[in-house]
Amino acid sequence: MAGYDFDLLTIGAGSGGVRASRMAASYGAKVAIAEESRVGGTCVLRGCVPKKLLVIGSHFAEDFHDANGYGWSLGAASHDWPRLIAAKDQELARLNGVYLRMLHESGVSLLEGRAKLVDAHRVEINGQQHSAERILIATGSWPHLPAIPGIELAISSNEALDLPQLPQRVAVVGGGYIAVEFAGIFNAFGAEVVQLVRGDTLLRGFDDDIAVCLAEEMQKKGIDLRWGTQVTSIERRAEGGLRLKLKTKDAAAPSLLEVDQVLYATGRKPNSQGLGLAELGVKLDGEGAVVVDRFSQSSVPSIFAVGDVTNRMNLTPVAIAEARCLVETLFNGTPQPADYENIPSAVFSQPPVGTVGLAETEARQRFGAVDVYVTRFRSMRHTLSGRDERTMMKLVVRQEDQTVVGCHMVGSDAPEIVQGLAIAMKAGATKAHFDATIGIHPTAAEEFVTLREKRADPPPPS
Repeated sequence: MAGYDFDLLTIGAGSGGVRASRMAASYGAKVAIAEESRVGGTCVLRGCVPKKLLVIGSHFAEDFHDANGYGWSLGAASHDWPRLIAAKDQELARLNGVYLRMLHESGVSLLEGRAKLVDAHRVEINGQQHSAERILIATGSWPHLPAIPGIELAISSNEALDLPQLPQRVAVVGGGYIAVEFAGIFNAFGAEVVQLVRGDTLLRGFDDDIAVCLAEEMQKKGIDLRWGTQVTSIERRAEGGLRLKLKTKDAAAPSLLEVDQVLYATGRKPNSQGLGLAELGVKLDGEGAVVVDRFSQSSVPSIFAVGDVTNRMNLTPVAIAEARCLVETLFNGTPQPADYENIPSAVFSQPPVGTVGLAETEARQRFGAVDVYVTRFRSMRHTLSGRDERTMMKLVVRQEDQTVVGCHMVGSDAPEIVQGLAIAMKAGATKAHFDATIGIHPTAAEEFVTLREKRADPPPPS
């Protein structure tokens, strides 16, 4: 638009920001994207991709062990952690190059440096101001560490992905998806892992059967889960390692813990500080998230936001979907809000979790009467491996019309299986549709179409 340097200036070159910028440029807009670090964002550089590579690598330990049950005789296996980290870094460098090439080929200008808003249409980067008709905030989120004595000795998930050596004793603080994923990674590579959970369950907000099943399976693998436990301070020991002072609900539980490394995974906060948003009157919530309407517009009409910085649903594919809807609205004349119903998600714990739709508790609150189908079984793989690992599958069905409103799984390939179920749920599948579907035999996935016995309803609250 006349009078502005750009039609759209995006701050943050992560998944959401890059998608919005490239799409806007494809519709003829003049677009720039500002980034103070490498292009790629949390998912590519500090989250989904490097974490999944470590998860994949860690699984070989069990594969080698289980092969014995199938007649394989293997020599002693050893692992080279620095070599894995180097290979991971090489892949991230490749992906960073891919993202840079995509921006260049799309005609998006890359402005390198930290951006700060000057007013509703101007951004300053490295002392130079750039104007834009519209500004998009896509700066994601950042790990949050509590203010306790010695917290500077702890690491977050960012640093956990770049450790030069595998620590032998690790404390993981937190019970959310990042905590259980890294607990599984370190444990599988051979570290002693103690996971300190403030509450009495894992994965708060997920279905209760997922939380219970995952905790049981993690404990079988040797992870020391300690409930009702908080760290009050961290100190470095003269002889090496760290000492954690603990506050526990159980008076008989140990009050000290000595480890080589402590990883905090107690939450992330929107990365909105220092951008000049509040000074311009952009409304932020108590966590610092940019408050937006259903079309991702902030309280300042020319400023928009997508992804984790809005703290709506913090998943990479959601940020990409929000970006697509925003660009369709602003640059293609087809206004559309993002759809947050039945969004599938996964936790790459060990074993992994796949889920889509409502947890049983949420479904009962929303619909009242629901039918619940649950099964737990040992997969065929472990009939010969001898491993005592069990899979859990669950369907939650709205009773009035038999629509499936929740699918949940803990077990091998759960994310891959649940992705397909998400399509069925998006199409409004009923339990009858599941029952009429022929299963692929022998697979774990076929259990979702052979569930017949309803679980009894819980007793009413007294």
